Amino acid sequence: MMRDAALAAPLPGGRLHLRHGPIDIVAGAFGTPRAVETAYAAAAERLPAILAELCAELTLLRAEARSRGPAPEGHVARRMARAVAPYAERAFITPMAAVAGAVAQEVLLAMTGSAPLARAYANNGGDIAFHLAPGERFAIGMVDRPDRHSLFGALTVEAAEPVRGAATSGWRGRSVSLGIACAVTVLARTAAEADAAATVIANAVDLPGHPAVARRAANEIAPDSDLGALLVTRGVGPLRVDEIDTALEAGACVARSLLGQGLVNAAALHLQGRTLVVGSPRARDARRGPRAAEPRRLEAHAHV
Repeated sequence: MMRDAALAAPLPGGRLHLRHGPIDIVAGAFGTPRAVETAYAAAAERLPAILAELCAELTLLRAEARSRGPAPEGHVARRMARAVAPYAERAFITPMAAVAGAVAQEVLLAMTGSAPLARAYANNGGDIAFHLAPGERFAIGMVDRPDRHSLFGALTVEAAEPVRGAATSGWRGRSVSLGIACAVTVLARTAAEADAAATVIANAVDLPGHPAVARRAANEIAPDSDLGALLVTRGVGPLRVDEIDTALEAGACVARSLLGQGLVNAAALHLQGRTLVVGSPRARDARRGPRAAEPRRLEAHAHV
């Protein structure tokens, strides 16, 4: 993993592709041509060191988070630890639950710290850190299948709102989950905080012991998994509507608790064609227009 050279390459539409080992980021910057060029150069310069810094503390970052445990030293590692700290006493979680969001934040900080930008984002596999100057807005599409176009809704964040991070977790995708959600998308103050919260909420969307759910020990899939022998979801068969609603409500209870504690601003929980929204994002169904601000259940449209 460390032998691969860091890659920074232009993409269509004026975006930048950054890749190094498991880090795979699409970044975008909006400003004067000189500002954008400077921001992209800063992101490319910061990228190579991020992975090395994380690998230097990997043993600690893969260990269960504890309120009185040792603290990591690196900038990104400390951000990860802070993001999972609120959950350390309530469930098994490691700082790795926030790694994608924390890395996205670091790349975004390199960009915004080097040049004045109207808007900017760093999208690390669906975990997104973004910057908004006053009066700007950011639109986010929500998908439940990272391997194909499967938009189930969209969110719009205004600069005046205290949200600068979005993250999605579920049993599909490049990470694993203890739950059965197709996707849980969270808006929070930072990308690392959204990443950790999405993991926790997605784990709670579950039907323990259900025969349609296939599970396997995490360390059988990846021997170095930070989840060890915990059972992670590998497949979910068709569920009845009442079963879907039960699983979504289990996750929504956790989401409402986190909302009350100020740990998240909003969450959209999606399972087999049904969506439950918690909080008050400027959210809209991909076909149906604005959703109500109050939490409510609604049926999402079919995959497109």
